[in-house]
Amino acid sequence: MIESNRLSTPRLRLRQWTAADREPFAALNADPEVMRHFPAPLTRTQSDAMAVRIEALIAERSWGFWAADSLEDGVPRFMGFVGLHTPAPDLPFSPCVEIGWRLARPFWGRGLATEAARLALRTGFEGLGLEEIVSFTAVGNQRSRAVMRRLGMRECPHEAFDHPALPAGHPLRAHCLYRLARADYWGTG
Repeated sequence: MIESNRLSTPRLRLRQWTAADREPFAALNADPEVMRHFPAPLTRTQSDAMAVRIEALIAERSWGFWAADSLEDGVPRFMGFVGLHTPAPDLPFSPCVEIGWRLARPFWGRGLATEAARLALRTGFEGLGLEEIVSFTAVGNQRSRAVMRRLGMRECPHEAFDHPALPAGHPLRAHCLYRLARADYWGTG
């Protein structure tokens, strides 16, 4: 079981999802700028279904893409998700555990994704005993790639790949892969 006190800092916390998260999650998933590096924004039905799947996975294993709250104003505000996930088995580097995030625009540019991702890395390496954590994104997603670099992840250019869920010729099909081994993990302290 993951200790909840290991999933917070003075500025944010990661937690299990609640029904109250559905509306703000749908809003961020409908934002074309947030979803710029995904095939399309999500409908409310698609967003709710995704939240239900994520919540069920956390309930099953005690880890996953946790709901992320900003605590900066003294009142918790849902800002998106950050955490760990087991991606589709048809990816060329599977099986693996990935780290990922998706934040609403008001929370961009403040270091919150990196700070929350460090909590997830600590959980993966220290709590779950993982040997490696990966992250991947569309090649043009410079914001996420910058977070990956700040986390100490290393790009693996020889492992760049075309995402199998996207058709040939799709502008987001080309993806890059970053890796971080336990031996290279410096902690979050």
